[in-house]
Amino acid sequence: MSSAQVQPWYREPWPWLVMAGPAIVVVAGVTTAVIAWRTSDGLVSDDYYKQGLVINQTLQRDEKATTLGLSADILFNPGRDRVRITLIGHDSPTASLRLSLLHPTLPGRDQSVALKRVSSGLYEAPLQATGDGTWRLQLEDREAGWRLVGAWRSKQDQVSLGQSAQAPFARTQPDAQAVAGGVAK
Repeated sequence: MSSAQVQPWYREPWPWLVMAGPAIVVVAGVTTAVIAWRTSDGLVSDDYYKQGLVINQTLQRDEKATTLGLSADILFNPGRDRVRITLIGHDSPTASLRLSLLHPTLPGRDQSVALKRVSSGLYEAPLQATGDGTWRLQLEDREAGWRLVGAWRSKQDQVSLGQSAQAPFARTQPDAQAVAGGVAK
C-alpha cells in the first residue's frame, strides 16, 4: 500500500476543471435568454404583412417622382440641427414637405420634420441632433403623392436625391453658414 493519503474528490482540481466547461455554458445560456427576453428586435416590423401589401403603392410614389422629374439638393448646417432643401422640377410649389431621417437599425432614433417653404423651391426646418452614422432620407410632399429617397452619411454637409443624385452637387446653393443663420434672405 502506498503511504500517500487519498483526498476526497472535491479537493482534487480535475473534477472542477471538468465541471467548469458545462457551468460556463449554462451561465452563458441563461444570460442570452435574459437579454433576448428584455430587448426587442428592432429590425422586425410588427405589421410586415401589411407593409408587403402596400409595396406597390410605395413604388408608384417613387415612379411619380421620376415622371415629374423631381430631384432635391439637401444641405445640412455644421451643427446638424438645421436643414435646407432645394426642390427641383416641381411645377406647382407646395407649402410644405416632409423629410424623414431613418436610422437603419434603431427606430427610436428616427425623426420626421415638416419643412416650410421660404421661397420658390426652397424649404427649411430645424432638426434634432442625429449622431454619427448613415441615415436613410425620405422626402415627400404633404399628400404623400411622390417620394424621393437616398442615403446620407452624417459627416456630409450635402446630399442629392432623385435625378440630381447622379450628378455632382454643382448647383448654386447657399452655404452651410447661411443655413446656420436661419431663413434665406
